[in-house]
Amino acid sequence: MQGDPALPADFEHLPYANPDAPQGGTMRYGVFGTFDNLNPVIVRGALTTARGLWFDKQFGNLVFEPLMQRSMDEPFTMYGLLAETVETDDARSFVEFQLNPEATFSDGKPVRPEDVLFTVEMLREHGRPMYANWLRPAVEIEKIGEHGVRFTFDDTADRETPMLISGLPVLPEHAFDRDTFEQTTLEPVIGSGPYVIDTVEPGQRIVYRKNPDYWGKDLPVKQGFDNYETIAIEYFRDANAQFEAFKKGLSHVYIEGDPNHWRTAYDFPAVTRGDVVLESFTSGAPSNMLGFVFNTRRDVFADRAVRKGLSMLFDFEWANHNLFYDAYARTGSFFQNSELSSFGRPASDEERTLLGDHVDAVDPEVLEGSYAPMQTDGSGSDRKALQAAVSALRDAGYRFEGRSLIGPDGKPLAFEILVQSSEQERIALAYKRSLDRVGIRATIRQVDDAQYQARKNAYDYDMILATYSASLSPGAEQVYRWGSVSRDLPGTFNYAGAADPALDAMIGEIVGARSREDFVTAVRAYDRLLISGYYVLPLFHLPEQWLARWKFIQHPETTPLYGYQLPAFWRDPASVE
Repeated sequence: MQGDPALPADFEHLPYANPDAPQGGTMRYGVFGTFDNLNPVIVRGALTTARGLWFDKQFGNLVFEPLMQRSMDEPFTMYGLLAETVETDDARSFVEFQLNPEATFSDGKPVRPEDVLFTVEMLREHGRPMYANWLRPAVEIEKIGEHGVRFTFDDTADRETPMLISGLPVLPEHAFDRDTFEQTTLEPVIGSGPYVIDTVEPGQRIVYRKNPDYWGKDLPVKQGFDNYETIAIEYFRDANAQFEAFKKGLSHVYIEGDPNHWRTAYDFPAVTRGDVVLESFTSGAPSNMLGFVFNTRRDVFADRAVRKGLSMLFDFEWANHNLFYDAYARTGSFFQNSELSSFGRPASDEERTLLGDHVDAVDPEVLEGSYAPMQTDGSGSDRKALQAAVSALRDAGYRFEGRSLIGPDGKPLAFEILVQSSEQERIALAYKRSLDRVGIRATIRQVDDAQYQARKNAYDYDMILATYSASLSPGAEQVYRWGSVSRDLPGTFNYAGAADPALDAMIGEIVGARSREDFVTAVRAYDRLLISGYYVLPLFHLPEQWLARWKFIQHPETTPLYGYQLPAFWRDPASVE
């Protein structure tokens, strides 16, 4: 994205993969949920597509492949996969891919430029919105020679556009019906990836079998990956059943994200014997932002000053100690624990220049690098913290009448927190403790998953809990999180309803940056605007990654920038059934 790739043209393997990894055996994953769809790019069935087919951040791309492969040891760099070469100009006004002549689908038919053109057509007509957005600037797409495809862009493209297109899947034109493409299917699909679908038990299990004729097994980006003969993904209806299956060896790894569970649930015999290994990994990627999101479309949260006062009322120290075994760290930035974060850093002259007239939208303490979320004494009733929050709300025009805070409109300060799980409810109850103490009426409503998704897509809520994933290469996806254009579009990630020209301007600077230095400057300025907007009450993050694995599942010694990578793990040959 900026600068040069870290690896030379003749690299032999990615630095976090073991090219000598043993091959064979079965990997069994366990996941929570269900599935009823094997077409991973359509809108219908988007939430119930079988895991592992495509764009699976945990299990990899088993069936479908992109034109280029991302390295997880660099912020945003792509290396050739289906594409043998890539060409673009300095302005990135076009990108041309020459497909590898050896590339074939699992049925032996070659991967052709026509398949790329077909994929683009289907993604634009029936694909998930992000694909259409990535492809929108491509005003001309044409076949070049026997193996080439060229995308020419209009002036709405940015430097990220060729990167996003290089990450698109390539679908076989001969294996899909245009007339039924948008419909979900449980018929095994064909791709060019290292695995084929072997068994499908809808909602319960999908099994992938390694393709012995996989065309790309000798490519540098594939050395040390795809090490199992079979990959089985088992589905469980609840998290307890998923964990019990892991304890019995019915699945081989368990990704842990609950500190209570991590501290208390791993006292079973296999751990005591050493048959199950508990590991912690560190990542150089930013921590995700988990927080209570204020829906600014609602009058109660339209005033930034009100959102700021409410943001001071979550007692992290009490919740962390009493609910989470002091496992969490407080989050203060949308790019925490990375060079992109503005947290604890005064704004540079370059940032101030970039912000221009928008610098007034940044809180002084955020600009100076002295901002931090409210800290309490951990007692659950820190009077100084409560008084500071009430003072901020009074400055916003609220006053006490009896035991209630009344706004300038004469109405009590009241809102609903919409949650979808008991874990979210527990966090919301911790917040409600403090709200109750200062006369704010908060109600908590838990609904089933279908209703929750419908209300979230329609922005039919006052407040929700949401996680914003973070990476070292934020870009065009930010438009659909914080851009003005996404405020009134249903189903985007702009949960807060942000519509601020300052944010729009900084997103433009981010995607247009040519050097890493300019990019970091733009993201830090953007981070300061998001923090100062008080769209989210930041909560907490885990400072490390937790993974439990049966000891016969092994991994490389090197952990890449983005943390451990399950597709690079392998099974000890001595344990193969």
